Amino acid sequence: MPYVGQIFKSDDDAFEYYSNFARKNGFSIRKARSTESQNLGIYRRDFVCYRSGFNQPRKKANVEHPRDRKSVRCGCDAKLYLTKEIVNGLTQWYVSQFSNVHNHELLEDDQVRLLPAYRKIQEADQERILLLSKAGFPVNRIVKLLELEKGVQPGQLPFIEKDVRNFVRTCKKTVQDNDALLTEKRENDTMDLLEACKAMAERDSNFVYDYTTDENSKVENISWSYADSVRASTIFGDVVTFDTTYRSITYGLLLGVWFGIDNHGKPMFLGCVLLQDESSNSFTWALQTFLRFMRGRCPQTILTDIDSSLRDAIARELPNTKHVICSWHVLSKLSSWFSLPLGSQYEEFKAEFDMLFHLEGVEEFEHQWNHLVARFGLDSDKHIALLFSYRTAWPFSYIRGYFLARSMTAEFYQSLDAFLKRILSGQTCLQLFFDQVGFAADLRNQSREGLQYMHLKTCLPIEENARNVLTPYAFNALQHEIVLSMQYATTELANGSYLVRHYKKMDGEYLVIWLPQDEQIHCSCKEFEHSGILCRHCLRVLTVKNYFEIPDKYVLFRWRLESSLVPVEDQNGQCSSDECAQVFHSLAETLLTESLFTKERFNYVHKELTRLLEHVREMPVCNEFVLNMAPNNISES
Repeated sequence: MPYVGQIFKSDDDAFEYYSNFARKNGFSIRKARSTESQNLGIYRRDFVCYRSGFNQPRKKANVEHPRDRKSVRCGCDAKLYLTKEIVNGLTQWYVSQFSNVHNHELLEDDQVRLLPAYRKIQEADQERILLLSKAGFPVNRIVKLLELEKGVQPGQLPFIEKDVRNFVRTCKKTVQDNDALLTEKRENDTMDLLEACKAMAERDSNFVYDYTTDENSKVENISWSYADSVRASTIFGDVVTFDTTYRSITYGLLLGVWFGIDNHGKPMFLGCVLLQDESSNSFTWALQTFLRFMRGRCPQTILTDIDSSLRDAIARELPNTKHVICSWHVLSKLSSWFSLPLGSQYEEFKAEFDMLFHLEGVEEFEHQWNHLVARFGLDSDKHIALLFSYRTAWPFSYIRGYFLARSMTAEFYQSLDAFLKRILSGQTCLQLFFDQVGFAADLRNQSREGLQYMHLKTCLPIEENARNVLTPYAFNALQHEIVLSMQYATTELANGSYLVRHYKKMDGEYLVIWLPQDEQIHCSCKEFEHSGILCRHCLRVLTVKNYFEIPDKYVLFRWRLESSLVPVEDQNGQCSSDECAQVFHSLAETLLTESLFTKERFNYVHKELTRLLEHVREMPVCNEFVLNMAPNNISES
């Protein structure tokens, strides 16, 4: 409770404090008079009960049946007066008068929230209300729809129907004016974007784009991609993330961006699309266009946000592609969905949900899910029902056998988010956005960290062999598994398979099936199927079988150094013979692929390579460079 002499840093702090006190005690407050002087400025603030004072009689309008509105003011004397003082050069406010005596009944919790001071329409709700109003929904249906969306009982929204009606009325004229301006701007800017795509296609025959128009021949949806992106999809298009996080407030367009993950664990831009809406038809067109850009190559797996229209479109257009809901999209929604209904139980719910998310067995997941729902009383919660309807697409127990190429790691998500913010920052028109996307997608403007020396942590030849062929990113992931494999014991079964378990039995045992005739190895943990990196259990069995190198089929090309499309910086100013060979091999392979498209390309490349070879043979040999290369070719005596 406030008291005379209580100190606040500012009058705003005092008002917030008194307002919170009022809400807990069944009333609300308002700002009354303030007193000002030339030297101190405002030096006194009066905060009073909302029922303080009396309404002055108003002149009645010249209408036949004027409304006689009853005033809530009844002369209540509850108040808090503030006075400003300066102490040691610092300004502070102290309570000079306080009274908590009311001459009216104080309200209960379920009534006090309906006072005008506490009825707030948050920004997100404002946007939703305006959207529904524009779609023709009457106010009473808007309120009912919001109650359903938020999972609250009728009348439990933080505002009432009257607030929605007043808000819509106030905004209607502004919305109409803004809509006309925004429609004109959207039409002009999307036409400029289309012209930019046409101009780019004239300059670069490998640039691809497509668009649709409405009945008035206005650009409706537009999508584009680049030569580097199409080339990248041949190696890194096996797992595609389709991000639809961002929507332009100015244009009302949904931005969708396709990404792959490269052999360094970084996002690889594959294409983008701007859509007028989030309907199944729009997503269907977007997917069809993307597949055409990628020359018909379908990804093994596609990662998206939760969206029923997008799910339906993927099921139709990519019937053989696994659909996964990104874990960060699921986890990011938990707070907005469950923190309010669960209150103090939310943190406990979140911890149990996270544990359930990582369970390995489907049966165990469904059992624990039912337990979670029952324990927190969420049987009728619509968000719980939604998550369960998508259960084949997000819990680890269901997707552990889907190939994700480590696209759901926190590291990749952070890189992807940084990429999106980079192309979206400070953009005021679609033309600038198009230019920024083009710059970010150009592989010449990207570089990966230098080939830093990767230290070995074991004496296993398998580790040394992996270091020579994998990128640092992939090698670090495999090296982690190699180190842990040394903590596992194996038991050979009669059929030649193995049971592999940790020596401290910290986790369960895993079955590793070994087929020596084909050099095939499969583990029940399905890590290789999930990430393309062999698991510790398989590596342990290969060590037992005296393998000094990982079978070639289990070192995926997508994780090898030779698959790099982005130039790697040389931090040391010189390279070893192995590194030089890898760089030249990758370059030569790419050059061969590009030159075989037409006879004209082949003849040109052959001519230029012959001339280049003659020029190199005439160059002087640097002895220092030869000496630096030598240790890789001379064994120690």
